[in-house]
Amino acid sequence: MPFRAVLFDFGGTLDANGIPWKDNFLPIYRKHGITAPQEKFDRAFYDADDNFHLNHAVAGMSFEDTVHLQVRDTFENLGADLRPAQAVAGEFLANAREFFRRNTPVLEELSRRYKLGVVSNFYGNMDSVLKSEGLARFFGAVADSRAVGAEKPDAAIFNHALKLLGAKPGEAVMVGDSVKRDMAGAKNLGMATVLLWGGRAQPAPAEFNPITRLSQLPQAIRELEAATV
Repeated sequence: MPFRAVLFDFGGTLDANGIPWKDNFLPIYRKHGITAPQEKFDRAFYDADDNFHLNHAVAGMSFEDTVHLQVRDTFENLGADLRPAQAVAGEFLANAREFFRRNTPVLEELSRRYKLGVVSNFYGNMDSVLKSEGLARFFGAVADSRAVGAEKPDAAIFNHALKLLGAKPGEAVMVGDSVKRDMAGAKNLGMATVLLWGGRAQPAPAEFNPITRLSQLPQAIRELEAATV
């Protein structure tokens, strides 16, 4: 049975190869001299994340501004010298934009056949983030947790995107890098799943149809469709 819609996570999926933001940021911080213990770094990062919408006017904010402010907030939470913050943010942005470049042909291919959407636990400005990076043209639905009022794995955020696309759960595929948030949430709703596993050392859970890079996604979806005929 052919699918009608494909939903994507953003952070770790469209901007990286299966690595969430915190884990993607950590080696960049280390490279620029931030040697805080793991627990302290995690707390500083999550505090910046959790309070971002309270500390900043997010409406219309670009991806670049979002990253720079998130990094600055994390530095301040660590009590660290702010001078390397711009370099940390710049390196993260450069890496993310390389993945946007790589993944654009995949989105172009899939958008010719399916309705596409983004489902993200984000700050409330996912629309403007996608627009600022030239990606908004691919997506007919954007479900941002702060705007929707529900976070993955809550069914409500997936249903919000599906309703906008005019698709039922059984007609859609969720693509993401988190087993707990993306895969379990979508599977519990009756959606098909594709897990972007990247280069993680541990074995990927086969029940979520793992791939190692997003360029494999069109073939993975074709195989899922063939299996449901």
